[in-house]
Amino acid sequence: MRIGELSKRTGVSPRSLRYYEDQGLLTSTRSNAGQRHYSDAAVQRVSLIRQLFDAGMSSRVIATVLPCVDIPGDLDVAEETFTAMMRERDRIDADIAHLIETREALDTLIRANSRHRAELSTASEPAAQST
Repeated sequence: MRIGELSKRTGVSPRSLRYYEDQGLLTSTRSNAGQRHYSDAAVQRVSLIRQLFDAGMSSRVIATVLPCVDIPGDLDVAEETFTAMMRERDRIDADIAHLIETREALDTLIRANSRHRAELSTASEPAAQST
């Protein structure tokens, strides 16, 4: 199938599909006129790539993980992929910890702002009542 059809079937723009190919995540063959042609399996491949991007992985990490899908019986590939996935999990854990810290800091500011607004509201009530 040509790039336009793959784009329609996956919901991924042709520009993104070309990017995936440039990054080594997706392959195509070329016609004599230079048009990209993809196999039917490319639909599943693009779906997997999207899932990995949605999980927060970079194209570099995805390129490290995909060989495990392509060569499932190779122990060296499986080990390299496992190591990459563990590094990625550690990165995600660190991001989560940072987000929790950020949320806690924001909660502190929200509580302080709520108290301040309550104080301002209470302080302005007598002035509003006396007019």
